[in-house]
Amino acid sequence: MTTTITDAPTKASVPARRARRLTPLFFARHLLRLVVSLAVLVVASFAMIHLIPGDPLRQMLGPTAPKELVDARRAELGLDDSLPAQFVHYVQQVFSGDLGTSFFSSQPVSDIIAQGLPNTLALAVLATGVALAVAIPLGLWAAVRVHQGRRRGTETAFTTLTGAAVAIPEYLYGLALLLVFALGAGLLPPAGLTGPASYILPVTALSIAPAAMIARLARVETLRELDTDYMRLAHAKRLPARRLYAVHLLPNTLTATLTMGGLLLGGLITGSVLVENVFAWPGLGQRTVEAITQKDYPVAQAMILVYGALVLVVNFLVDVALGVLDPKSSLSASTRQEG
Repeated sequence: MTTTITDAPTKASVPARRARRLTPLFFARHLLRLVVSLAVLVVASFAMIHLIPGDPLRQMLGPTAPKELVDARRAELGLDDSLPAQFVHYVQQVFSGDLGTSFFSSQPVSDIIAQGLPNTLALAVLATGVALAVAIPLGLWAAVRVHQGRRRGTETAFTTLTGAAVAIPEYLYGLALLLVFALGAGLLPPAGLTGPASYILPVTALSIAPAAMIARLARVETLRELDTDYMRLAHAKRLPARRLYAVHLLPNTLTATLTMGGLLLGGLITGSVLVENVFAWPGLGQRTVEAITQKDYPVAQAMILVYGALVLVVNFLVDVALGVLDPKSSLSASTRQEG
């Protein structure tokens, strides 16, 4: 018996030590993956303007513009250089923060992004926080209620409602909330950013579907933890419910749930485009739609670059955070890549 007790911690500590040794390698591989993905993104954003049918300058200046004016504008923008020269110039612009000038407003694209990006990030971060704050307790409550086949009605209602909530696009939530609470009841601002109350409707519209998705995941993770030995032992000790669920159960269900929350943050950054247009929100979404409809290619090109970079960076941070919080995931990921 004594041998078993002393050997168990030793064996258990081996994976932990290996995980700690592999963490730098795990981080380096994910960083390399991020750099490669960003490089591909830069190439794709550069190629976009050259793959679009037609002449962007002709579309910008109009079909009646003199050829001399079009040629002069093309030379001014460097579009008459060879593709390699244009690409080198574009990369230099990206790293210097000079993303060009809007065709229509003549405003530097970097200024457009600087004005709209904080408002877009505020919506995405707030929506992620609200989704997590609602979904984690809801998923835990649903799992405890239906554990071991109890309350089939609760399980059916939970899965049906959350499934329907996930299936509805965010902009439809936005339209419904706008009609009911802003235009109908007049309780909240219908558009723009005029104060703290302006965040309520767009954040709610963005957070409903992610909250339902995370709640479903939290329920599954909680049900799995409820059947573990340590939870059976905690039940046998008749611990108070608050300590049982908040101290013992909740921390062990959060890794996968918080990982999903981090990934959803990246999705909400790009998914806020339509919601921002519903509420006339002064973020990147409205300017992105305007750039596409007006064929303002420098702005559209920069938006692709910014949105893509944000998603890649968020995913990288989530992967690294997961490796730190759960060394086993770092170990398993590194082992799979080595194999």
